[in-house]
Amino acid sequence: MPNPKLKSAATSSQTTKVIVRRKTSKAVRSAYTEAEREEIFRRFSIQRPEPKGELEHSNPFTLVVAVALSAQATDAGVNKATRALFKVADTPQKMLDLGEERVRDYIKTIGLYRNKAKNVIALSRMLVDVFGGVVPQTRDELVMLPGVGRKTANVVLSMAFGQATMAVDTHIFRIANRIKLAPGKTPDEVEERLMKVIPKHYLYHAHHWLILHGRYTCKARRPECERCVIADICKSPEKSCDIPAPLVELPPQMIGEAVD
Repeated sequence: MPNPKLKSAATSSQTTKVIVRRKTSKAVRSAYTEAEREEIFRRFSIQRPEPKGELEHSNPFTLVVAVALSAQATDAGVNKATRALFKVADTPQKMLDLGEERVRDYIKTIGLYRNKAKNVIALSRMLVDVFGGVVPQTRDELVMLPGVGRKTANVVLSMAFGQATMAVDTHIFRIANRIKLAPGKTPDEVEERLMKVIPKHYLYHAHHWLILHGRYTCKARRPECERCVIADICKSPEKSCDIPAPLVELPPQMIGEAVD
C-alpha cells in the first residue's frame, strides 16, 4: 500500500502567509498646527512670564487644604475663609487639634462646608498616621487623601513640588473645548490631550496660563475677544474678534484678590 504524501515544512512555509499589523498611535485631536500651538503659548509667556495660582497658602499642607476647599467655590471665597484658619492650623496635627467643629466655623462661608470640614480632618489624620505629617509627592499617594481627587493632586504636584502637570478645572475644560485646542468629553480626556499638544518647554506654566486666560479673558458667559492676545489664531466658533490685543506683560498678580 503506497505511503500517503506528506507536505514538507518548506511547502507549508511557502503557502502560509503571516500578516503582522503594527499598532499605530492614535492621532491627538487639536484644531491647531504645531506652529500655531507654539505661538499661542509663546504669547501667553510674554503676557504672564511667571503665572501663579491664586489660592493663598504657606506650605504644601495648606495648599492641599485650600485646593480641596475650592471645589465648587471661588478662589477669592476660599482665601477669605482660610486666612484665619491657616493662622491657627498650618500643619496636619494643628488641624486635628482644632477639631471638625471649629474647622466648620472657619469655613462656613464656603459651599458644602460641612462635608469639606470632615474631609479636612480626615486628610489631616491620614497625613499624620500614614505619611508622618508630610504631604506626599506622588499623584497615587495624594489621591488617597479624603477629598483629594486627580485635579487637586495635579495642582499640588505643580505648585508645591514643581512638577509639570495639567489640572483640568472648569476654566481649562471650557477653554480646551471652546477654542478646540484639545477637545474632550471628560476632564481626564482633556488632560491627556493637553499634555500631548502643549509644547514641552511651555508645559510647566501652561496650567496657570489657561486658567487665568479662562478666568479673565475667555470667560464662561461671554469671551472678551477684544482683550485676547490670540484672537487672530483662535478657532472658536464663538469668536467675535480677529484682531489680537496688544502683546504686553500684564501687571503682577494680586494673589488673594482673584475674582472668578
